[in-house]
Amino acid sequence: MNGLLGKKIGMTSIFDDAGKNIACTVVEAGPCVVTQVKTEETDGYNALQIGYGEAKEKNTSQALRGHFEKASTTPKRKLVEFRDFDIEKAIGDVIKVDEVFTEGDLVSAVGTSKGKGFQGVVKRHNFRGVNDATHGQHNRQRAPGSIGAASYPARVFKGMRMAGQDGNRRVKVQNLQVLKVFPDKNLILVKGAIPGHKGSYVILEK
Repeated sequence: MNGLLGKKIGMTSIFDDAGKNIACTVVEAGPCVVTQVKTEETDGYNALQIGYGEAKEKNTSQALRGHFEKASTTPKRKLVEFRDFDIEKAIGDVIKVDEVFTEGDLVSAVGTSKGKGFQGVVKRHNFRGVNDATHGQHNRQRAPGSIGAASYPARVFKGMRMAGQDGNRRVKVQNLQVLKVFPDKNLILVKGAIPGHKGSYVILEK
């Protein structure tokens, strides 16, 4: 699987040949540095570990500093592995966006969704409440309803859909089309929306 680490810049739109306006997300994909090469003989599987984003040396542990020194690179903010990378790369090599992606490719975007804080069941689980607000119903539109039985089982089952913290979780969106690639600026335009806020880290998988 090929892919790159990147950062979500924001959203924009472009026009296709038919004059249709298409919403897309701008991602700064790479350049990424190969920080480790894993092989079947040494690690049991083939993979490339790549790093992206500059990190301060004082905020990097001694072990990671040595890890990055082996790759002859500065400390990186994010590390990710891609198994069975098609492109032959050695430790310390730089991978650019045009080496991995071309226009028309279908990619998957993995990121952390926006955190929405503590939310009720209507927003968090799409409950609809009591449709008929008359006939004795009072303040039941956004209430969760029954959450358990009586003396048996005398508890609430695990996994019950209730109010709680929403968002801020790992999300993967598949089959997004690559609309444009700008190698000189390390930018890629992906059709549609991808998870995360502006400036958040994104994994693009091919």
